[in-house]
Amino acid sequence: MPTNPTIEITDIARAAEIAHANGALLCVDNTFCSPVLQRPIEYGCDIVLHSMTKFLNGHADVVAGMLVAKDEETFNRLRPTVTTFGGTMDPHQAWLVLRGVKTLPLRVMRGQENAMVVARWLADHPKIEWVRYPGLETDPAFELAKKQMDGPGSLLSFGLTGGYEAGCKFLDNVELAALAVSLGGIETLIQHPASMTHAGMSPDARVKAGITDGLVRISVGCENIEDILGDLEQALDKA
Repeated sequence: MPTNPTIEITDIARAAEIAHANGALLCVDNTFCSPVLQRPIEYGCDIVLHSMTKFLNGHADVVAGMLVAKDEETFNRLRPTVTTFGGTMDPHQAWLVLRGVKTLPLRVMRGQENAMVVARWLADHPKIEWVRYPGLETDPAFELAKKQMDGPGSLLSFGLTGGYEAGCKFLDNVELAALAVSLGGIETLIQHPASMTHAGMSPDARVKAGITDGLVRISVGCENIEDILGDLEQALDKA
C-alpha cells in the first residue's frame, strides 16, 4: 500500500477490521512508504512486509526483504517458515542496508518533494490523461492518504493520451530517468507496465487490474527537480 503500479490507497484500519472479523491476519506491504511515511501496525495490521531492496537500502545494490510482526505470538508463527526457507542476508548486505537506513528520512523527503512537483506538472500537460498521486487534492484517495500516511511518497502513475505506442516511445526517449522496474533509490526510475512488468498479461486482464496501455509508473528520485522535469518534457515531446 499504495498499490503497484496503479498507486491506489487501501484503508488499513478497515481492512484490519474485516480480516480480524473473519479470523485472518492482515499483512501490509509497506515498501512504497517505508516507516518514515506509514506504520501499518498503528492501524491494526498484524504483519508488515518491506522489500529492503527499495527505500530502506536506497542505493540499488542489495536484494533483501523483511517481515515485521506486531507481537511475539505473531512472530513465532512466522519464524518456522522463515527458518525453513533460509531467507537470511549475508553480513555485507546487512551492512549495506544499515548504511542506507542512516539516510532514509532525508532520501524519502527529498524524493517526495520532487514527486509533488512532478505530479502537478504532469497534471497540466496536454499529453497526460490522468495522474494518480495521493498528494494531489484531486486524487480520489487524498483524504484517506492524509489519515494514515505522513506524506504521499515519491511513487506516482500517469496515463499517456497515445496509449501503448506512446508509452513505448516515451520510455525509449528518457535520458536522466533510468528505465527500470525497481523503485525507492536515489535515482529516478521509470517503467511502462504494459510492455514491461505486466506484458505477460492479456490486454483484457490488464484493463481489469486498472493497468491501461498508456500507464507509466515513476519512482521520483533525489536529482535536481529541473533536470527531472526537463527529461520528462523532452521525452513527452517525442511520444
